[in-house]
Amino acid sequence: MKDMIIEVTDLTKSYNRKRVVKKINFSVQKGEIFGILGPNGAGKSTTLEMIEALRPIDGGKVTLNGIDVASEPSKIKHIIGIQLQSTSFANRLTLVEQLNLFASLYGETIDAMKLLKKVQLTDKAKSYVEQLSGGQKQRLSIARAVLRQAPFLILDDATSALDTITESRLLKAIREN
Repeated sequence: MKDMIIEVTDLTKSYNRKRVVKKINFSVQKGEIFGILGPNGAGKSTTLEMIEALRPIDGGKVTLNGIDVASEPSKIKHIIGIQLQSTSFANRLTLVEQLNLFASLYGETIDAMKLLKKVQLTDKAKSYVEQLSGGQKQRLSIARAVLRQAPFLILDDATSALDTITESRLLKAIREN
């Protein structure tokens, strides 16, 4: 299966002896947009956090592009862009400053206005995060996830707080990225 870029085999995670991820198996092909669906508390975010090397794997195996997540987590962190379910932003920085700051953490320079255009936030470029609606904050979070143009983009609840028109536009922008 040479075109499989993500392979998850018997993935498990427990908290206080309660198994929250129970031997999950799936694979994702190159170019595929893949979603994990389920009710609140089903382990979706925990699964993504293990794939992203943000949470230890209790059992099973995850590989991204042939890299074992458990044994080489630092390599994983260099090839993914992530949008977490809950995101914090720096206080008292404009949206442009937020994106430039995040890019600088990776030693990169970006065109912040181009990114804001992708997520329909150019009119808020000089605004502070506290002035944004929930959906606008979500779009900023997605802009931050795609700014590195990493080969893997993992989004957790990416479309929550978005109206259907904005959701459709954002998914198109993500596909084009």
